[in-house]
Amino acid sequence: MGVGCWGPVARKNGWQLAEYAGQHSPGGLQHLLNRARWEADEVRDDLQRYVAENLGDDDGVLIIDDTGFLKKGTTSAGVQRQYSGTAGRTENCQIGVFAAYASAKGRALVDRELYLPKSWTDDADRCRAAKVPHDGRLRPRESWRKS
Repeated sequence: MGVGCWGPVARKNGWQLAEYAGQHSPGGLQHLLNRARWEADEVRDDLQRYVAENLGDDDGVLIIDDTGFLKKGTTSAGVQRQYSGTAGRTENCQIGVFAAYASAKGRALVDRELYLPKSWTDDADRCRAAKVPHDGRLRPRESWRKS
């Protein structure tokens, strides 16, 4: 059974998540979160293949939605005062966009992206300090709406 941030576990610590997943101890989960080395984009690609093979259906739909994550500081990647639909007002937050696939066979999140405001994409030092990789493709949120 998969364990996620949105599962029915009241407290999201290693022991409770391991118990929910049917494990005897949190060792495996702690290894995955703290020591395992994996590439997020490769995991995403594997997940998308799995979803296409197992949930794919002619009536399936792709659902795209952005979500705001309220933040107190200013050093987390992409944080600034901006409109958050989650909060229903302008707040200090990060904005992420998520893609989900749904069909009669099931549903799954299949992709994610962090939107970077212009105040971030125009400031290479700030991006570097927050460990935002710069591959020449950074685009502010405003430009995504025009794409």
